[in-house]
Amino acid sequence: MKYLYTLLFMILLVCTTSAYSAETQTNVSGSNTSIEGGYTGGATTYESGSSSSTTTNSTSNSNIRSAPPTSSAPSYNSMTQDVCAVGASAGVQTFGVGISGGKHFIDKNCERLKLARILNDFGMKVAAVAILCQDERVFESMIQAGTPCPIDGKIGKQAMKLWEKYDFERPDYKAYVQRMKKRKKVEPKLPKPELHTR
Repeated sequence: MKYLYTLLFMILLVCTTSAYSAETQTNVSGSNTSIEGGYTGGATTYESGSSSSTTTNSTSNSNIRSAPPTSSAPSYNSMTQDVCAVGASAGVQTFGVGISGGKHFIDKNCERLKLARILNDFGMKVAAVAILCQDERVFESMIQAGTPCPIDGKIGKQAMKLWEKYDFERPDYKAYVQRMKKRKKVEPKLPKPELHTR
């Protein structure tokens, strides 16, 4: 067994040959690259005293663009639950620019309910009803119920007479005019009185 290892070692020494660099390439950036390998064909033979020199210049430009940060719409904080305001915000983002904005809107119906509740708590029931009557739905429902909304300090039948006289002040004036036109179309026309001659 010992002789077998010695024999294998001797065969490896005989078969081993030295490898040399076939060509050296120099580039401008300062790093040297050795190209090795057994190439056949295409070989160039130079006479003694002649040389070959190759210079390669390489320029690389990179123009990298990245998207700007995402546009964030501002938030609206009401700070308390007893506020009749609603916040709205929006944002638009493109590759070059981003725009965002926000605004708050007052809820008039919410304000009307709060004012009516406070007036009622103070014992001002007619005033509380009057402020609710600024809503055309409430106004119409009060008329339909036979309890017209207060006007100029008048209530009941006296208020109804004033609303008929100054109907253009009604909150539901446009809907009221349309309704009256439709009623006139369906109302039966009274026959003209006959003239008697002697």
